[in-house]
Amino acid sequence: MSYRRCGFRYEKKLRITGVSRIAGIDEAGRGALAGPVVAAAAILPEKFRHRRLNDSKQLAWELREEIYCELISNPEIRWTVGIVDSVEIDRINILRASHRAMRLAIEALLEPPDHVLIDGLPVIPFPLPQTAIIDGDCISLSIAAASVIAKVTRDRIMRDFCAQFPQYCFSQHKGYGTEFGPCPIHRRSFEPVAQPLLALEEIVQIRSSPARRARREISVPIPEA
Repeated sequence: MSYRRCGFRYEKKLRITGVSRIAGIDEAGRGALAGPVVAAAAILPEKFRHRRLNDSKQLAWELREEIYCELISNPEIRWTVGIVDSVEIDRINILRASHRAMRLAIEALLEPPDHVLIDGLPVIPFPLPQTAIIDGDCISLSIAAASVIAKVTRDRIMRDFCAQFPQYCFSQHKGYGTEFGPCPIHRRSFEPVAQPLLALEEIVQIRSSPARRARREISVPIPEA
């Protein structure tokens, strides 16, 4: 994919039609095996400029943290996050959970936007007019801002989980695969997590099966004197 600098191309097209409040929205953690999925919404001022803002995945973590602090401390930027935990992800599936997190982020804005720019494919159902943009976090500054906020928010959540489950090193890989088995924040519905659980259940069933118990209870008769 060729490099495309983030800008306001989509935002400008909408403003020409009379749309003024435009939010970008993106999520983080959709492909992880553990932890929540986090979505962020960001409304940038029309004259906003930032030379280094881009898709959060293309930024070094130090720069991403720096840009995050700049975004959330800017009084002209309106931003919110929506978080769906691993239990809810297992209950409704990751696609619905990602969409729910996006709706939660939009609903948390004090003043709803007139239009939403979404990274990727359309979100259905959605309460507001939307434009879905493939690779939108590399094209739209609004989506890129949401991408950074979502990613850093989730990274910080995973660092907190690292203190609870230090052997998983969540502060380093943020919920992707390790050699350890599942912990309470792993997504049981994801196949790489489900397979070890199924194997464990089979072992437990074998160990507690009636045939196994019967074999344990067989006694050797004592020869009569």
